[in-house]
Amino acid sequence: MASVYEHNQQKSVMLVSVHAIGSRNPMTRLARRLVLKGLHVTLAINDLALKNHSSIVGGVHLEYFSDGLPEDHDRLNGDIDIFMSSLRKFGPGNLSALIGSCGRKFSCIITMPFLPWAADVAAELGLPCAMVWIQACTVYQIFNCFYNRINEFPTKNNLENMVVNLPGVPTLRAEDFPSFVIPANTMSTFDSILKEVFCNIQKYKWVLGNSFMELEKDVIKAVNDAGLPFWPVGPIVPATYSGEEDTIDGDLKGLTPFKSAGGSNCLEWLDKHPPASVVYISFGTLLFLSRKQIESIATSLKSSKRPFLWVVKLPENQEAQKVEILEEIKEQGLIMSWSPQTAVLSHPSVGCFVSHCGWNSLIETITAGVPMIACPQWTDQPTNAKLVTDVWRIGVKLKKNVEGIFDGEEIERCVEEVLTGSRSEEFRKNAAGLKRAACEAVADGGSSDKNTQLFVDAVSSSCS
Repeated sequence: MASVYEHNQQKSVMLVSVHAIGSRNPMTRLARRLVLKGLHVTLAINDLALKNHSSIVGGVHLEYFSDGLPEDHDRLNGDIDIFMSSLRKFGPGNLSALIGSCGRKFSCIITMPFLPWAADVAAELGLPCAMVWIQACTVYQIFNCFYNRINEFPTKNNLENMVVNLPGVPTLRAEDFPSFVIPANTMSTFDSILKEVFCNIQKYKWVLGNSFMELEKDVIKAVNDAGLPFWPVGPIVPATYSGEEDTIDGDLKGLTPFKSAGGSNCLEWLDKHPPASVVYISFGTLLFLSRKQIESIATSLKSSKRPFLWVVKLPENQEAQKVEILEEIKEQGLIMSWSPQTAVLSHPSVGCFVSHCGWNSLIETITAGVPMIACPQWTDQPTNAKLVTDVWRIGVKLKKNVEGIFDGEEIERCVEEVLTGSRSEEFRKNAAGLKRAACEAVADGGSSDKNTQLFVDAVSSSCS
């Protein structure tokens, strides 16, 4: 009799993602987990590096589908509306053609939130579709209630005073909402995509969340009680956080559009510092800080006299400014254009993380057990910051001044509060507790591991 592994190996699934790191990373890591559960996994991605040849990384078969744009189009920093429009126009046909050319019978298509048309491709082929929700379940609940008009939300007339209470979610004010649901939102493309997703949520047989039950228990229960299928399978982070060998992230470096030089040097630099002493600062892969904001951060670091590791990203035409602004503090810390974040957050010398609170960075920080200083900018980040400060209590949130930036005194105040203030021990204790819960969730028999296995079994049995 064939083993369960051999039986599942006959079942093939295809994950579909865009090349942007914030989307690609959780999709590739989940793909690897599904391989370990016995599925044959293909990841379709609009990565030009795969155009002329397929690749297998960590047992995941990587395949290319065209987004319809010229090869020299700037997919990283170009107009997002142009990119998403082209992807919607050409993606469905090109993905269907790829599925037909793979020579395998797929049991399920697994997509992500910003490719709603992939669910239609699956339906046309008679295949069930799953969605990987790559943000917090709290944000999922907010979007569902907003786009389906289940609750009232802030308008221009009551923006300052309105308080919103949603099932399983802490009390929210306008400043706590994802930017797509407040009146000032200007990102019409993402707004229309999210509306399409949540007004047609029945297209997805399963929603697999990059969260875990112990992290968002109340809202996960509320979502499922309302009849929405949400299975937490996270944290979807590099395997090294659990002390395992990384067989996927490291081999994908060739597909990463950022420089990776200097990673080992920064770890050697961290080795020279005492435990929990270094301030780590990074604002993700998409956000460029203004010159004024960089000056404020530099001023606060100089005043604090604390060692720091700062990932500074500037547009190429502003690279000269970096030397001018940061020259006077370069001996106090380490300034880089890229860092190996997994290794940095896991390093014992890192005492806190000053972050934009993007969900990928936040879930990695939780898994590493590092207290945070939240600097939310847009999209889901304000909601994530609310969870950091008021629900999990693992850090503080920076307050913007009248100019809309974080000034030096405020940054220094928050650094001191997290590292040595009256609540610093509470932050460290809570962060350590979430770290343990995160590791237990994905360990054999943990809550997220069980959900992953349930999904594999469901896909296998429904297509038998």
